Formats: sequence, structure tokens, C-alpha cells
Amino acid sequence: MKILIDNGHGIFTPGKRSPDGQFREAIYTRQIARRIVSDLQDRGQDAQLLVPEDDDISLKERCARVNRQCLLHGKKNVICISIHVNASENGQNWGKARGWSVYTSKGQTAADVLADCLAEAARKYLSNQAIRADWSDGDIDFEEGFYLLRHTSCPAVLTENMFMDNRQDLQFLESGSGQRAIIDLHVEGVIEFIETV
Repeated sequence: MKILIDNGHGIFTPGKRSPDGQFREAIYTRQIARRIVSDLQDRGQDAQLLVPEDDDISLKERCARVNRQCLLHGKKNVICISIHVNASENGQNWGKARGWSVYTSKGQTAADVLADCLAEAARKYLSNQAIRADWSDGDIDFEEGFYLLRHTSCPAVLTENMFMDNRQDLQFLESGSGQRAIIDLHVEGVIEFIETV
């Protein structure tokens, strides 16, 4: 299985930071994505960063990179996970929204299985944190028309790893144990998916 880990926004993307400006989503997700890839490789998996650059590579180009891997390996043999950190306010105010969540495209696809595996791992590694869920269609993931999820040929999901504009979530994200939990839930979720399909 080819595992593509996308680190969300580029370091020059406007906004995408905590209200005090100290936490930058692009820097954090790059660190997390690199460690997820490294841990998966240590476990014998074929994982790589989708965007090794610091720039904000366009969604069209990101999808093209994923789909080239699908052509090379077969779309059933590739997965993509896009790593993000959520926000609920305007970028200047602290908010009350909290928690981890996972998104898929609309409808039932293989991505829903991947989302379920990640959510199960999140319940384990984030046992003392909030897990956000949308059970309206019978599973935990939120369904959205995000470009990367709609225009890739393989199962693709997007995780929102807590809220950068919530003080409690941010404290967790910046802690060593919090970072380890975010990494571990992605690694374990991927391994579970590979063993399931």
C-alpha cells in the first residue's frame, strides 16, 4: 500500500495560526506529517510526504500527485491522508469549539473505512480529549466536498486535529504527549486500514 501524507497548507498561506500568532498550522502539520511518515516507514510501510516543499502547493497539483501514484500502483493500493488543525473563529479571537474530527467526500466509499479506522485509533489515543462526530449517515466522519477528497482516485480523508483557537486544545497539541498521540493515531489508523482491506 502506498501511503501519501499531505501536510495541509503551505507556510506562506495567510492566517492559519492561533489568535496570539504563536502557533502556525503549516509548521505544526509539517512536523507531524514527517513523523507519521517516519513511523510508518519504521513499521515497514511505503509512506511518503505528498508535499515535501514549504510552499503552498495548489490543490490541483496535490491531486495530480496523488493520481499519478494511483496510476503507478493502482487506485486500490494508494491512500491519502491530509493533516490539518481546525479553527472556529476569525483568527483573532479564542473560541470554545474543541476536538478531533475526520472528513471524507460525500457518499459511501473506501475512504469511509479509512476514516473509521482513524476514528477508532483517535478514541484510543485521545481518550481524554473531545472527538467530534457526524452520525447522520451512520458513521463518524463528516462528509464535505473538499477538493482533495473529490478529485483523487484513491481513498482520501482529511483530519482536523483539534482547534488552534481553543486554549485547551492548543495546550494539548503543543505538548509532547499531545504530539505523540496525534502521530500514533494516524499510524495505528493506517495500519488497521491496511489489515482490514
